[in-house]
Amino acid sequence: MTIPVKSNTEYFIELEEQYGAHNYHPLPVVLEKGKGVFLWDVEGKRYYDFLSAYSAVNQGHCHPEIIEALQQQAVKLTLTSRAFHHNLLGEFEKYITKLFGYDKVLPMNTGVEGGETAIKLARRWAYKVKGVEKDKAVVVFVEGNFWGRTMAAISSSTDPSSYEGFGPFMPGFKLVPYNDLTALEEVFKQDSNIAAFMFEPIQGEAGVVVPDEGYLRGVRALCSRYQVLMIADEVQTGLCRTGKMLACDHEAVKPDLLVLGKALSGGVMPVSVVLANDEVMLTIKPGEHGSTYGGNPLACAVAMAALKVLQDEQLAANAKRMGEIFRERMQAIKSDLITNVRGKGLLNAIVIKPFGENKTAYDVCMALKENGLLAKQTHRDIIRFAPPLVINEKQMHEACNIISETILSIA
Repeated sequence: MTIPVKSNTEYFIELEEQYGAHNYHPLPVVLEKGKGVFLWDVEGKRYYDFLSAYSAVNQGHCHPEIIEALQQQAVKLTLTSRAFHHNLLGEFEKYITKLFGYDKVLPMNTGVEGGETAIKLARRWAYKVKGVEKDKAVVVFVEGNFWGRTMAAISSSTDPSSYEGFGPFMPGFKLVPYNDLTALEEVFKQDSNIAAFMFEPIQGEAGVVVPDEGYLRGVRALCSRYQVLMIADEVQTGLCRTGKMLACDHEAVKPDLLVLGKALSGGVMPVSVVLANDEVMLTIKPGEHGSTYGGNPLACAVAMAALKVLQDEQLAANAKRMGEIFRERMQAIKSDLITNVRGKGLLNAIVIKPFGENKTAYDVCMALKENGLLAKQTHRDIIRFAPPLVINEKQMHEACNIISETILSIA
């Protein structure tokens, strides 16, 4: 009797299944190497990466300048905690505040920590500056938002898969429809305890939902009129992803608090920040907020290198050009399977009509994987496409050929 030999892929997936929590449902591919826009699995097969670790790898996999910064700092000093000063924190703080035009920055680790930090700052500002009664501050969010899965994040969520079975939830949150300035002003009028409005300039996890032209300007105007802090969650949309350094730059608006993460390290390690001016940032005093790893020497070195790559290689301009090619190619596919193409820069999505026997966008992603391109569905009918911003025109057309041929073969 012959015992079947497991492939490397099967072996590693079974390890995860046996010893890891079952809180993800990844595509059945096991990756071991990445460079630029490409990934290789443990069997040696090469793929176009059209997810970029949910836009964390804007600069491409293992960008040599970012890796060099990581290696040089890793052998010198990696962590001090904030009990002591270190020689890179001030340099990083100066670099990023000058780049984005804010007085101060508060560094953390993950994107969701950035969101949590912004909410704490907004509440403290409401009590210290706006004069809201103690413990009455309200933060307004939009329906369809996604900024993580901490208790605060799921307390603001409208997605049952995020919040169901995890209550009770945090108080002081309200929801309004996305892309609806009338609804936003109405809630501002009704409640003088509102500290902040937190939203994504383009909703990523909701399916790359792009608001109407003028929405961002309208949000800015309403927040200023009603003395409400505008918090832009640019963890996914920021850092050149949408064809500008920030998605808010498309309408030339400046939020009161800016949350960045993901590509702030080029996918090398968790780094996030909240940027704000003194009136907001200095409401928090020593001992009132922090993180052992936040602002560590390694993170500062990596983040400065990652930001420099974005600027030096003009990745915002490349994202704009390549995004236009991508959407044009997708719109040219003659298939009823695609019901909508939308996006900005290199944050794009196609909406898939259900097909076959209850087949969904996941099945299309599986077919794309077989044909050498990795993307991931969000919800049942949407595929998000977000390749590294270093992709060139030849590579973009090759990738679009794979997508087109896959869709047409299914149709």
